[in-house]
Amino acid sequence: MDVEGLALYIHWPFCVSKCPYCDFNSHVRDSVDQHRWRVALLADLAHEAALTPGRPLSSIFFGGGTPSLMPPETVAALLDAAERHWGFAPGIEITLEANPSSVEAARFADLAAAGVNRVSLGLQALDDEALHFLGRAHDVAEGLAALDTAQRSFDRVSFDLIYARPGQSDAAWEAELARALSFGTGHLSLYQLTIEPGTRFATLAAQGKLPPVDPDDAARLFEATRAITAAAGLPAYEISNHARPGEESRHNLAYWRYRDYLGIGPGAHGRRGGTATVRRKKPENWLARVDATGHGLESEEDLAPATRAIEALLMGLRLEEGVDLARIARRTGMAPDRLVDEAAITRLAKMGLVAREGSQLRILAPGMLLLDAILGDVVAASD
Repeated sequence: MDVEGLALYIHWPFCVSKCPYCDFNSHVRDSVDQHRWRVALLADLAHEAALTPGRPLSSIFFGGGTPSLMPPETVAALLDAAERHWGFAPGIEITLEANPSSVEAARFADLAAAGVNRVSLGLQALDDEALHFLGRAHDVAEGLAALDTAQRSFDRVSFDLIYARPGQSDAAWEAELARALSFGTGHLSLYQLTIEPGTRFATLAAQGKLPPVDPDDAARLFEATRAITAAAGLPAYEISNHARPGEESRHNLAYWRYRDYLGIGPGAHGRRGGTATVRRKKPENWLARVDATGHGLESEEDLAPATRAIEALLMGLRLEEGVDLARIARRTGMAPDRLVDEAAITRLAKMGLVAREGSQLRILAPGMLLLDAILGDVVAASD
């Protein structure tokens, strides 16, 4: 049995409004029965706990949706129950995603008192026109006020920005990033704008009303982002995440390092040993499932060794540290020579895109621009 601690993900699916770029499992509802939701989440939590005894939690992540809309007493109840069920590893990281509105910022002190010690704030831009384009409900002033409140309330603070927006110049992004770094947080999540299927932006793009970003422009912005954050002491540790040493998101590292994680709430995914779990996605369907069975599970699937190996490679090669092929082989039973295409690795290494040192394989900075293509070449696991 793996002695590593467990990671727990709790999904809160509700938002005040749906952003045009968002393809997450988020929903707008006129009202939410808070008591019913608290009871249901506690039941879903207890179901997972009964299946994973004896392993403490190393991290908890409240995602969404907009978890900062959760009543702090619900957060407290879930954390109290989680500690009773599993126990907390020393120094557990407890993160909550938050929107930077004044209403939600007013809850930060209560959320910290409930046990949250890290917040991930969805600023998304430091420009009012860009925020309007992105469909955000806050402006820059409100966002920065929320950031200030967060830094006074929580031990650790991260925030998100979206760049490579239509019409965004190199100089404008570099100035925005420099301003972001000046606030002194230990972690930044910096994402290029992508047009996801099923979103409002996808509809606009299909109608020719949202021009695509030129790939060369996006690549140049990506390289500048890495250089600027590294010079500021927050190097990239994952393709879109930057942190001071020791400030990396431990919860997300559990995903990227392919450790066990549990997911509860609508649409949440988990990896429990070699089993993939998926909760019902629509909030009302998830609630009905919990009412009927005591849990929100839609499916549980035992994953084949090759599938687990591929997942571990696809997740781990996003990291600057890369993957340990010998570790993946031990965890999945797949022989190292069946995990990767050695000829492709040799060819890509000569091009300066990947590095292989013993059993450690990693994508170099120039290769991160071509990550999807490289993954297609390198991954060779099969049944």
